[in-house]
Amino acid sequence: MEEEDDMVKEGLMASQREIFSISGPIHLTSIDWNNSYHRTSVASCLVQAVYTMERDRQQNRIGLKAQAHHWWEFFNFTLAETLIDQSDGSIYGAVFQYKLFSYNYHNAPYSKTPPLHVIAFRGTIMKRHSRSRDLRLDLRCIRDSLHDSTRFVHAIEVIKSAVAKTGNAAVWLAGHSLGAAVALLAGKIMTRSGFPLECYLFNPPFSSIPIEKLVKSEKLKHGVRFAGSLVKAGVAIAVKGRHHHNKGQEDDSFMKLASWIPYLYVNPLDPICSEYIGYFNHRNKMFEIGAGKIERIATRNSLRSLLSGGGGSSCSDSSSEPLHLLPSAYMTINTSKSPDFKRAHGIHQWWDPMFNGEYVLHQFNQ
Repeated sequence: MEEEDDMVKEGLMASQREIFSISGPIHLTSIDWNNSYHRTSVASCLVQAVYTMERDRQQNRIGLKAQAHHWWEFFNFTLAETLIDQSDGSIYGAVFQYKLFSYNYHNAPYSKTPPLHVIAFRGTIMKRHSRSRDLRLDLRCIRDSLHDSTRFVHAIEVIKSAVAKTGNAAVWLAGHSLGAAVALLAGKIMTRSGFPLECYLFNPPFSSIPIEKLVKSEKLKHGVRFAGSLVKAGVAIAVKGRHHHNKGQEDDSFMKLASWIPYLYVNPLDPICSEYIGYFNHRNKMFEIGAGKIERIATRNSLRSLLSGGGGSSCSDSSSEPLHLLPSAYMTINTSKSPDFKRAHGIHQWWDPMFNGEYVLHQFNQ
C-alpha cells in the first residue's frame, strides 16, 4: 500500500479519486434530466473531468493511462474544446458537447432539458505545475479582481462564443472552488447582458469574512450582520443621493441579476463557502424582524465599492463588485458530516449516492 501511495505521489499512476470506475457515480447508467441529483452529478463530474485532464497533462498520462475521458464519456459527452491558461499552459476548463442533444427537448413543457454544451472550470490544484498560478488567482478572488486575469478574459470569450452559436438555453456553466468563482462571475455578466445561463456552483469562495465559521453564537452572528446591513444601507443612501441620475439604470441591471437563480452548493464545514449560508439566512431574518427595507438596500450594494467611489453602482457592474453579491440562488447544503476540510471542500461529495442535504430556494423580492 505504501509503495502504491509513493507511485501516486511521484506521478507514476493515478489516484483513486481520479479513476471514474472507482470514484465516479457508476450507478447512474441512465440520466433523468428532471432529477436534480442526476443534473448535479453530471455537472460535478464534468468539473472533475477538467481536474483530471490537468492531472493527466502534469503526469504525462496518455493513451490507456489517461483517466479524464471516462468522466465525460460515461454521460455521452464529447470534448469539444480544451481551455488553456496562457500564463502557465495548464488546463483550467473545457467545453463538453452532449451527443444525444436535440432542440426538440425545448418544446417539451414542464421538463428540464439537457444542455448542448457544458463549460466547466476546475479549482486550485496544489501541484508544482499549477500551484503558483492558481494561488495568484485565488488572491484575485479575495481582492475582487478576477475579471482582470487573462484566464477569466479567455473564459468569458469562450462562453460568449458558445452562446452566440447555440443560444443561452443550450449552455450550462459549472465550476468548483476557484472554477466556481469564474463561472459565477461569468454568469452574472451574461445575465446582465440579457443571456442568463444555467449555472452549477460547487463550493464557491465567499470573498468576505467567514462569520458563519468564526462566530459560534447565533445572536452575535446576527448582531454583526445587522450592523453591517445598517452601515451599507446608510452609506448607499448617502452616496446615491449624489448620483441620483444613475438610479434607473442600476435598478434595471440589478433586477436582471435578481431574476437569475444559479444552483449553489455549500458545505457548512467548509470555511471557503460556508458564509453563503449565513448570507442568505441573515437576509431572511431581516425580513422577519421588519427590517426588509434596509436589507433590500444592503443587498443591492457593496460597501467596498461605495467607499472606493463606485457611486452606488456596484450592482450594475459585475466585474467590480464582490463575487458573493448574489440576490437569488437554489442552495444545496450538505448536512452530512465531513471528516476534514479536504472532504468538506471536495467535489466528490456532490455525486455521493449517500448524500444528505438541505435544499432552499432564496429569491430576491423587490
